[in-house]
Amino acid sequence: MRFYEHEAKSLLAKQAIPVPQSVLVSDAQEARRAAESLGSPVVLKAQVLSGGRMKAGGVKYADTADEAEAATREIMGLEIGGLKTVAILVERRVRVAQEYYLAVTYDPVAKLPVAIFSSAGGIDIEEAAERMPEKVARGNFSSLTPFTDYVVKELIASLNVPGADLSRLTAIASRLAQLFLRYDLTLAEINPLAKLGDGSFVALDAHVDLDDEAIGRQQALLKEMGISPEGREGRPSTAFELEAAAIDRSDHRGVAGRVVEFGGSLGLIIGGGGASLTAFDAVRKYGGNPANYCEIGGNPSVGKVAALTKHILSKPGTDKIAIIMNVVNNTRVDLVARGVIKGVVEAGYDPAEKVAIFRIPGAWEEEGFRILRKYGVEYLDRTASIDQAAKRAVEKTAR
Repeated sequence: MRFYEHEAKSLLAKQAIPVPQSVLVSDAQEARRAAESLGSPVVLKAQVLSGGRMKAGGVKYADTADEAEAATREIMGLEIGGLKTVAILVERRVRVAQEYYLAVTYDPVAKLPVAIFSSAGGIDIEEAAERMPEKVARGNFSSLTPFTDYVVKELIASLNVPGADLSRLTAIASRLAQLFLRYDLTLAEINPLAKLGDGSFVALDAHVDLDDEAIGRQQALLKEMGISPEGREGRPSTAFELEAAAIDRSDHRGVAGRVVEFGGSLGLIIGGGGASLTAFDAVRKYGGNPANYCEIGGNPSVGKVAALTKHILSKPGTDKIAIIMNVVNNTRVDLVARGVIKGVVEAGYDPAEKVAIFRIPGAWEEEGFRILRKYGVEYLDRTASIDQAAKRAVEKTAR
């Protein structure tokens, strides 16, 4: 569940993490009064559960109350990433000496929380990691044992942050990690975390996501903050996604759904959790254009897999499909193979042409591979990695 920026900053403030003085407004007159009370200049930021606010014109600067009023009229009419602006956060502008990046999220490979720190703040962390890897540090820590400041202090110190800044940043990073653990978050991000001219630090922007499974446990927090989980998925589900969810609900056996729609040409049926993210990212890495993200696992029935396969193929522009999972012991390879073949044939296609690659090693794999061979479907066994499977799928789709 996503938090709006002003909610995320309220949560940071609860943990004694410094945030700018601000006022949440819903119209131009309120923005004028907010600018007057805060003292110009100010920055006005659209409150929307979507990225790309700056490029869309959802962040504007104002030197006077008149400018703040005019900017608010422009921002309140914006739709960003398909979502309407619900309010505007008016913040006092500050003089920034340096920007840092700080986040705590979950590492699916290590199966542990991970703290990430960068001395190159204000840009996407992916861009920083690619362009300036020497300015990004990360470290895992346990969610079972008491958290200690040493974890993040060592991380920050590895980027040669000087003494006074090291102490201040360590305190903020420690509070962010404890916030992450206390409230069952999946992401707690500050970007940028700004150092001001007087040596103090302030979180200029914040992004917080709460684990959907923890909403029940965190009812007291949500009630205290006046937050309703409804409509917090970031955007309304598309008709295609809703139909996939109905397929998943139609049969209690296993998972065959959880679809997110994209606009590409390669349909994906991929294993859940970290493996699915790995497969999706690998497809993108090799230049592939996914038509969707879709998780499968837990031993779904042949009929359920077939229905899902037909649904993925029904999306206009889907040229081929790729079925990629990690080594599995709770999902029968033969049942998935039968379901995929059945779905492709019932959709009116030749499996040998429509399936780019099938990579699911595990239980009953020899029977599954026998079925695939019968229909001329290319498959990979456990000697080939998820990365290699994704690369092969992209190569065949590009033909």
